[in-house]
Amino acid sequence: NNTELVSHLQMICVLGFVQVSSNGAAASSQVAQTGATTQDPQQQQQQPQQQQPNAWQVIKGVLFRIFIIWAISSWFRRGPSTPDPNTPAGAPRVPSRNLFPKDTLMDLYVYVSENEIFSDFNNTEALFWFQRDLVYGDWTTGEAGDGCYEQYQELDIPEIVQQNGSLYIHVYFTKSGFHPDPKRKGQYRRLATVHTTRMLNKFKRRKFLKTKNLLTGETEADPEMIKRAESHGPVEIISHWHPNLTINMVDDHTAWVKGSVPPPLDQHVKFDAVSGDYYPIVYFNDYWNLQKDYYPINDTLKKLPLRLTYCPLSLWRWQLYAAQNARSPWNFLGEDTYEQSDEDQDSVKVALLETNPYLLGLTIVVSIVHSIFEFLAFKNDIQFWNSRQSLEGLSVRSIIFGVFQSLVVLLYILDNETNFVVQVSVFIGLLIDFWKITKVMDVRLDRENKIAGIFPRLIFKDKSTYVESSTKIYDDMAFKYLSWLLYPLFGCYAVYSLIYVEHKGWYSWVLSMLYGFLLTFGFITMTPQLFINYKMKSVAHLPWRMLTYKALNTFIDDLFAFVIRMPMMYRIGCLRDDVVFFIYLYQRWIYRVDPNRVNEFGTSGVDHSKEDSAQAAVGDTAAPAITDKPEGEKKND
Repeated sequence: NNTELVSHLQMICVLGFVQVSSNGAAASSQVAQTGATTQDPQQQQQQPQQQQPNAWQVIKGVLFRIFIIWAISSWFRRGPSTPDPNTPAGAPRVPSRNLFPKDTLMDLYVYVSENEIFSDFNNTEALFWFQRDLVYGDWTTGEAGDGCYEQYQELDIPEIVQQNGSLYIHVYFTKSGFHPDPKRKGQYRRLATVHTTRMLNKFKRRKFLKTKNLLTGETEADPEMIKRAESHGPVEIISHWHPNLTINMVDDHTAWVKGSVPPPLDQHVKFDAVSGDYYPIVYFNDYWNLQKDYYPINDTLKKLPLRLTYCPLSLWRWQLYAAQNARSPWNFLGEDTYEQSDEDQDSVKVALLETNPYLLGLTIVVSIVHSIFEFLAFKNDIQFWNSRQSLEGLSVRSIIFGVFQSLVVLLYILDNETNFVVQVSVFIGLLIDFWKITKVMDVRLDRENKIAGIFPRLIFKDKSTYVESSTKIYDDMAFKYLSWLLYPLFGCYAVYSLIYVEHKGWYSWVLSMLYGFLLTFGFITMTPQLFINYKMKSVAHLPWRMLTYKALNTFIDDLFAFVIRMPMMYRIGCLRDDVVFFIYLYQRWIYRVDPNRVNEFGTSGVDHSKEDSAQAAVGDTAAPAITDKPEGEKKND
């Protein structure tokens, strides 16, 4: 059985989660019908707008879940875990069996109550659903012939629930003829009853950002929301409701051994303390309930719609769902990261539901290629700058401006409480940019002229290979022309952001203004290198491997941008990067490679050892990489 499970899990990884289960899938149309009618329009406006995820965030979620599936399959290949402390030392652990054999007749009891521990079995108002004579492991009965049954009701909202209280669902499966009430003598049997409980509502954080127009002090926020923020603070925990829930009973008869069930499956397999056998696995499946379909429970709601669906579930599909909900690798990140993870999962679910399966499979394959190219680009970028001896032909000012860009992005995402993983990624990128500074400039500590008499002063000086070449002149010239365009655009964008956009304060205005400007016009900073190439009539000094890998990644981003729903600004950003790279390619085509030209590693394509001394002397002076011109010609240029 374990071998079959491993093969099933590996097949899932290959398919890339293309197959979407109909069992346990809560249709979006049902959500729209039951949720839209009960949601207050004012509350809809108050919900913060979620930022559209980019393509890599969507695919990253899929790849992470593939890793979880692989981790589960590896557990099946491992030896037995630590012995159960309740088992006597040296006693063999006997495989257990399911207490409900195949084709067992069952009765389903579903109760809804405000109490987490339920005992009021005689309360008929608490009984939400009673279904008689269900067959365990039957996949052919039901209205649709798939073994599924459905029950829909609109619940009265208890006063405690409207005041941010909890509402629980209690599910009991009993063998036919038995009752879940332990007080009924002769009708209750412990080994014939399966019980599980879950909270129906979900508590979510609603953050209120106190933004305002810095010039007028006014805000477009709802006055009611401002009052709630003043009384409850910037973060309010509100109870939310989703009208759909699926109850799955796993069709499984594996001979599990207590203490050897791999995680996260061990959280669901419950063993009887006396007999040692395990109860059937009852799983509450809300995987297809999107976060955007939850709505707050408030005073405007009079009824809570609830649609329950009972369906059988195969073992391997249950393992897939269990892996999707596994959060153990991120326990150290806190609950805020969990909520962000739920939003990331929504983007994956939408991609699975709305994208063509063949196109989705192609996208997953391309995303793996994207990761490889990203690694190769990073590797070649480090190698290029680590072995670079001369700065001739390279724009040092662009490297310095890149550090400024990375710093602004890091401060912006810290100010806006972005995902922790994104913060770490940007921080590592900033460290690499700082490392590049040490490669393009001479950096030393001045211990004589200390800052405040305590801290040594950092001294930055251009390298001689940059100062003594015409590259510095062309670089200064390019940024002078670039400033004629950038400074007016920067001033206009700053005024627009100050007048029409609300901010938390002046610090947030500076960061958001700089970030928005760099996001919109940052590609212009790539043009100085184009200007230097044009003036030098050469592209041999560029790191072409790194540029090629990054260009391929940009083309893949173009594919993602049009396959997956993305903001238009993101699509335009991918397109403009493509235009700049095509200009690089055009320059490479018109500025042919000279085999006598010395490349960035100090070598050329000619083997001078086979030539005589006279030819070697001519070869050394025939095609120098860069020719210093007289001052008059430089001014003319």
